[in-house]
Amino acid sequence: MMESAGGPYLNTAAVTSPVGIARLLQMTFGCTTFSLVAHQGGFSAAYGTFCMFVWTFCFAITVFIITCEFTHLHSCLRISWGNFTAAFAMLATLMSVTAAVIYPLYFVQLGCYPIGCEVRDFRIAASVFAGLLFIAYAVEVFLTRAKPGQVTSYMATVSGLLKIVQAFVACIIFGALVNDSQYSKYVATQWCVAVFSFCFVMTVVVVAFSVTGKTATLWFPFERSVVVYTFVAVLLYVSAAVIWPVFCFDSKYGSPQRPALCAKGRCPWDSQLVIAIFTYVNLLLYVMDLAYSQRIRFVSHL
Repeated sequence: MMESAGGPYLNTAAVTSPVGIARLLQMTFGCTTFSLVAHQGGFSAAYGTFCMFVWTFCFAITVFIITCEFTHLHSCLRISWGNFTAAFAMLATLMSVTAAVIYPLYFVQLGCYPIGCEVRDFRIAASVFAGLLFIAYAVEVFLTRAKPGQVTSYMATVSGLLKIVQAFVACIIFGALVNDSQYSKYVATQWCVAVFSFCFVMTVVVVAFSVTGKTATLWFPFERSVVVYTFVAVLLYVSAAVIWPVFCFDSKYGSPQRPALCAKGRCPWDSQLVIAIFTYVNLLLYVMDLAYSQRIRFVSHL
């Protein structure tokens, strides 16, 4: 007769705890959403492809997380599991809310013509489940976030969650940059692109070290370095927040108002405005990050 010396093989709490239930709902809503779209709702162009990627990607990673926690396989992985799940939950929340806005905006209509009532109904149903999917991921972020005085993974803290948001906002900026933003017109705007790129790369590096659990093996104090980097990022974003609007919207260098003959969807002024807005958004996020990073300590093995 075989006896288990290490406790039960299956972790039932992975599917019965509040976080586990939220993940089961994520899996259910995600599968339902992309199934409705693939079966009859339909999608097209880059916007539709992005939405389908979000739903299938989040579904696959959620199934992976549930499987690993239910079978204890996550203990065999050489990563910081707590940091990985917290980072993914925040990323999935941002991606799913984006898809939940984009899909109905571009594919849902109240009338049946010309797509037909059945297709319309499938698209409305997919949009509803996409919204529920976002709520399920947001609930997980709420449940797993760091509480005051609680010892938890860095990525579950406010500062760690903000790192994911900062990287996501930077991706939005990059998307606007490549959409005919004319950033190469001036050296000053090229400096702004360098700021966006540097801060994005450094933020991804911080997240990567935290998720892989390698922060304790570095020869320098990682937490102090992160705080110093965040302070530098604030200064860099302040410079970009000043320079970009001047060289894009001042009458000497650009246009204060949207040109009347600018084509919809291919207007450099629109891209420049999006970049300006999200530059200020990321500046605010880095300032908040700097404030919160003064009150946390890194835990890389959770």
